[in-house]
Amino acid sequence: QVQLVESGGGLVQTGGSLRLSCAASGRTFSSYAMGWFRQAPGKEREFVAAISGWSGSTTYYADSVKSRFTNSRDNAKNTVYLQMNSLKPEDTAVYYCAARSCVVLATTADNYDYWGQGTQVTVSS
Repeated sequence: QVQLVESGGGLVQTGGSLRLSCAASGRTFSSYAMGWFRQAPGKEREFVAAISGWSGSTTYYADSVKSRFTNSRDNAKNTVYLQMNSLKPEDTAVYYCAARSCVVLATTADNYDYWGQGTQVTVSS
């Protein structure tokens, strides 16, 4: 069982930055691929970014956030990060981190086994 706790959300102006953190329990964190998803009001949950297990050598991003968001992991701290720069109002959503019992990353929610409770990100115009 893996428990995930996100933090770092908040209110920011257009063009600003936030860094989300997702702290995981468990001794095998490094073997999990990790993903970030978001859900805006009235919309379906969508993929944002993912990072492979072990060294995190492979990352993948949704087109909408590519070049603005950076996904990284620190296995010593059992934590994955999402650095979000140049934020736009359309980035406003609840952001969720998720863990997959596999080192290979995935981009669909049904491939992830554990989910955090989410953290709100609001970008004002």
